[in-house]
Amino acid sequence: MMQTEDIHTGGKGERPIGATYLALILAGLTSFAPFATDMYLASFPELARVFATDLGSVQLSLSLFSLGLAVGQVFYGPLIDRFGRKLPMMVGVGLFTVTSLLIVMAPTIDVFIGLRFLQAIGGCAGMIISRAIIADLFKAHEAAKVLSLMMLVQGLAPILAPIAGGYVLIAAGWQAIFIFLALYGAACLAAVRWGLPETLAADQRRREHPLHVLRAWVDLLGTRTFVVPAATGALAFGSSFAFISGSSFVYMDLHGVGEGVYGWLFGLNAVGMIVAIQINRWLLGRLSAGTILNSVFLLFLGLSCLLMATADRLPLFALVAMLFVCLGCVPVIGANTVAIAMEATGAHRGSGSAILGITQFAMASLTSAGVGLLHDGTALPMTGIIFACALAATLIWFLGGRWREAKSASTVQ
Repeated sequence: MMQTEDIHTGGKGERPIGATYLALILAGLTSFAPFATDMYLASFPELARVFATDLGSVQLSLSLFSLGLAVGQVFYGPLIDRFGRKLPMMVGVGLFTVTSLLIVMAPTIDVFIGLRFLQAIGGCAGMIISRAIIADLFKAHEAAKVLSLMMLVQGLAPILAPIAGGYVLIAAGWQAIFIFLALYGAACLAAVRWGLPETLAADQRRREHPLHVLRAWVDLLGTRTFVVPAATGALAFGSSFAFISGSSFVYMDLHGVGEGVYGWLFGLNAVGMIVAIQINRWLLGRLSAGTILNSVFLLFLGLSCLLMATADRLPLFALVAMLFVCLGCVPVIGANTVAIAMEATGAHRGSGSAILGITQFAMASLTSAGVGLLHDGTALPMTGIIFACALAATLIWFLGGRWREAKSASTVQ
């Protein structure tokens, strides 16, 4: 069972906070990416018409958003080790909120894409800093439970976002989607200001020369117990963005569903992720994170191979069912690999969290762009990239060595 008693944080004068309450706040802060991506997917054809451009240019806004999520974390890592967790979080959430409003007034597709990049730089604060906060407070096995609870709540975002986005698009147009994102950002900013404690005490903050930060990165990238879970988690995460990028074409164009139905189908796949996270939480009460991953990687590889081989011949209900199970592996891999990797960071939690975020969203940028570049009028670009990610992740995991207990992982001092 995950601890439910109050947690005493690192900030002077901060009140204790319950683990469940903390997970709820962090889930909201880490939901910027799914809300900012999934809500506007159904509006791709509308955006292409409004900006008088092609669908590929609109898809570029998704790739640049993913790239922004990666680039932003380069800067947040050192900042949160120096200034604590709360102030950088407020700056990032504020940037997300302001750029969401500016996107509504974008006059061209180029401005739209540029603002999406800045929006991502602000939004990525929630992801990187949330991981660091959890690492401040929990050891790997307990952290995996908190991450699973956080991802369970966060899993509502990819269910609600495409459904809401489709109906908002029909009722009020694409601008209303970004007005909602601005309001959501403002609500999260208030939660950070008045509900989130500081978890890094002043005497633990590190004012390091950039070369020292670079050395921390080099040390972490030379630590196998960090690199293997980081790389495999990033590949699994990238596979989900192949689905995000390609699903609107596969569902709406190949199978002829409308915007509203698309949202429900997309959300159904997200339900699979929530079910998988619940199973993972149950398993973590009985098995180590590494033991769970040994089985899940093999399951992910087998399902993705079957999906790639059959997707173009499957009826819609069978395709949705296959994706339901296959993509359910992704959050299980994500929660457990992050927990294992973060325990290996030692005192460099900010840098470690930054590397995790950068690799995840760099991979997401590559896979989402790859689906667009390889577009051939079939489901193969989407399913092929999902399989490629699963194959690479499984090979790296097992060639990197089977994991024993997370506590046996070496750490960077």
